[in-house]
Amino acid sequence: MMDAYLLLADGTKFTGRGCGAGGIAIGEVVFCTGMTGYQEVLTDPSFYGQIVGMTYLCREITASTVSTWNQGKPGPRVSLRAMAKEPSNFRQDRSLQAFLKAQNIIGLEGDRHLPVLTRLLRENGVMNGAICHGVEADEGALLAEIRSYRITDAVLSVTVGAQECHRPENPRFRVGLFDYGFKESIRRSLLKRGCEVTVLPAHTTAREAKALGFDGLMLSGGPGDPADNDFVIAEAKQLFLSGTPIFAICLGHQILSLATGAKREKLKYGHHGANHPVKDLATGRSYITSQNHGYAILADSIPENLAALSHINLNDQSVEGIRYRDYPVFTVQFHPRGLAGATGHRRSLRRIHPVDGGGAPCLKDRILRRFSFSVPARSSSDRRRNSIMPVCNVAGPCGKRALKSFSSIQTPPPS
Repeated sequence: MMDAYLLLADGTKFTGRGCGAGGIAIGEVVFCTGMTGYQEVLTDPSFYGQIVGMTYLCREITASTVSTWNQGKPGPRVSLRAMAKEPSNFRQDRSLQAFLKAQNIIGLEGDRHLPVLTRLLRENGVMNGAICHGVEADEGALLAEIRSYRITDAVLSVTVGAQECHRPENPRFRVGLFDYGFKESIRRSLLKRGCEVTVLPAHTTAREAKALGFDGLMLSGGPGDPADNDFVIAEAKQLFLSGTPIFAICLGHQILSLATGAKREKLKYGHHGANHPVKDLATGRSYITSQNHGYAILADSIPENLAALSHINLNDQSVEGIRYRDYPVFTVQFHPRGLAGATGHRRSLRRIHPVDGGGAPCLKDRILRRFSFSVPARSSSDRRRNSIMPVCNVAGPCGKRALKSFSSIQTPPPS
């Protein structure tokens, strides 16, 4: 039964079967090319204010991911190509339809409209739209509302309300994680490496963060236009000048870039998925990475006396990483996780020991090099399983080399 439709700002209309919650959802329409990881996409705060077209078929959600992805944070509306009707995973505890309803996600299912929608967005760029499911709407008035829609207060809508401290069994380091819309996999990865993680609200000042005496800071990813966050950018500049070791990813990478004088641009249709090629300019090697952003830093706007381009996207040559010359700071645009997609949280992190003559390791080595990811040796059962269910390539070596090069930066002397 065709009881739902997607209406775009240019008047294009796609009809299909409604799924999830009923109602009307307006947002910026983007497409995601990942073959796995749809559970994370459905709960990813970086998609706040957007309607996500999933270009690959969606399998059933599993119990293990229902309990661990970014619960309690606003995520996207969704347009699915096809949704499995019969659960096929032994760990599942509910259907995808039940999950969408529980999360109040308004969705549209249709195996024919997604290829057309994706092609339209690639040719014309992202545009606003609305999913209407199970309700009557005046399309003329709805179209006017769609065209005037703009994502606002994105970071403040997804950040935590107060500090949260998470301790591993035997904490060795203390890391402050600025929450601009972070993913749970980042926090869990830090905990596994022996870091006590304090999640900080986005409105935390540099003075407050400095007073907490962290060994290092991480600026997380998140949604929206980085230039909309004037307060966050101003505080990020103070953090940068403080000399505290900082690793920034995704939106955090963009915010720190703006704080140091660079400029940003809106991409035609963004990078959303788990198969984006990135080149490390220092080594010439290329990697497949997981990404989710609609803006990028302009390469020619990076201050040459302060920083240098370290990684580029091989599809459109956009900026994927920046290395700062005289500060213990490194940033990347992609997600430095062990494996893109739904199985990312199952990959292990390999510890890299500091190599500074046997003495006490410096903070940037002790903390930031622990973001290095690697893929463990696969068993025969892993190979058989992966031959049945395709899994995207790893972003690990890229993350490893990125943070390894960071260790060559010297901390500026105290003023």
